[in-house]
Amino acid sequence: MMTFRNPPSHKLLTGYMRARSRKENWLAVVLLRVSRRDLSFCLTALLIFCLGSVLYQFNGGAPKILLDVGYYIGRFSGGHGPLAPRALPFPSQVVYNRVGKCGSRTIVLLLRMLADRHQFTLISSDIHNKTRLTKREQENLIRNISTTPQPFLYTRHVHFLNFSRFRTDEPAYINIIRDPINRFLSNYFFRRFGDWRGEENHVVRTPAMKDDERYLDISTCILESYPECSNPRLFYIIPYFCGQHPQCREPGSWALEMAKQNVLDHYLLVGVLEELQDVLLLLERLLPHFFSDVLNIYKSPEYRKLGNMTGTVHKQTPNLEALQVLYQRMEYEYKFYNFVKAEFHLTKRKIGLRTGPQPSRRYSSVLQRKDLLEELEEEETEDSLDWTEQT
Repeated sequence: MMTFRNPPSHKLLTGYMRARSRKENWLAVVLLRVSRRDLSFCLTALLIFCLGSVLYQFNGGAPKILLDVGYYIGRFSGGHGPLAPRALPFPSQVVYNRVGKCGSRTIVLLLRMLADRHQFTLISSDIHNKTRLTKREQENLIRNISTTPQPFLYTRHVHFLNFSRFRTDEPAYINIIRDPINRFLSNYFFRRFGDWRGEENHVVRTPAMKDDERYLDISTCILESYPECSNPRLFYIIPYFCGQHPQCREPGSWALEMAKQNVLDHYLLVGVLEELQDVLLLLERLLPHFFSDVLNIYKSPEYRKLGNMTGTVHKQTPNLEALQVLYQRMEYEYKFYNFVKAEFHLTKRKIGLRTGPQPSRRYSSVLQRKDLLEELEEEETEDSLDWTEQT
C-alpha cells in the first residue's frame, strides 16, 4: 500500500510567494509599459482640452452650427429640449460714446457689417446734439443700455456716463479721437457743406445758416474771434471723457485731469484716428467677439465704396497766423490729445504692435500744411536775418 506524504508547509508557502511575486512583477511591467507609452498622449489630450476650454469661452461658446444641431437633436429626442444658451463673451457690454468728427461714421459703418456677421446687438443712437444730460436723463439712459440683450455695443454722441454712480455694472468703454485742429476744421466745413454723400446734406443740417456765415473764411473766423472759432466751443473733446459734471465744460486743468483719470479707469481703449488701422487691430485683439476680421472688412472693396462717401467736402486750411492762434486756444485739448496718444502707443507696445502712424491724405493734410507753413516761416526768418546782416 502506497503512502502519499504531504509536502512540508514551508515549501507550500515558498511556492505561493514565488507565484505571487511573478504575478506582481508582471503587473508592474504592464503598468510601466502602459505609462511610458501613453503618458505623452494623456498629457497632450489634457493640454488640448484646456486650450479648447479657453477658446470656447473667448469665442462666446460653441460654434453656431453645433448649437443648431444640438437644438434639433434635443427637439426630436423625446422632449429633452434644446441645449443650454450660448455663453456670453467677456466683456459682453461695450459703450462707444463717439466724439464728433473723429471717424465715428467710419466705425459705425464697420460695426453694422460686424453685427450681422458676429451676431451681437448694435444700438446706434441717432441723437447727435444731446451730449449733456440731467441726472434723471442719465439714470434713464443707463437703465436702457443695461437692459439691452447681451452681447451688445451701444454707441452715441454723449459725454462720459459713470455707471457705477447709479449702482449698475459698468461696461467696457472705447473711443477714438484725432488731432484737435483737424477735428475742428472738419466740423467747421461739414456744418456748411456736408460730405460726399451729397452736398444737399448741409441744407438739412443747418437750414437757418445764412450765406454770410456759410461762406465765412476760416482764417477770418479765427482771427476775429467769432464764437464758433473761440472758447468754450473749441473745448470739445475733453468733455466727452470728463463726464457730466458742469465743470467738465469749462476749459481748465480740472476737466483735463478728470478726463485723463477716466481714460485710465474706465476705458478699454482710446485710439487716435491718424493710426486707424492700428486702432482696428487692437480692437480686434481686445474685443474679438465684436471686431474679429474688422481690418479685412475695412480694406475690402465693398467697404471702400461706402467709406469714401463720408469725407467732408470743400475743406480749406487756415493761414499760419490763424493756425497759431487756434493752437493756443486749444492748449488743453492738445494736452489731452498727446496724453491719449502716449497711452495708445503704450498699449500697442504691450500688445506687440510695432507699426507707426499711417495717416491718409484725408486725415493729415492740415498737419502737413501746418508743418509746411512753419518751415516757410523759419525760412523767412532766416532770410530776414541774412538781409539784416548784409545791410
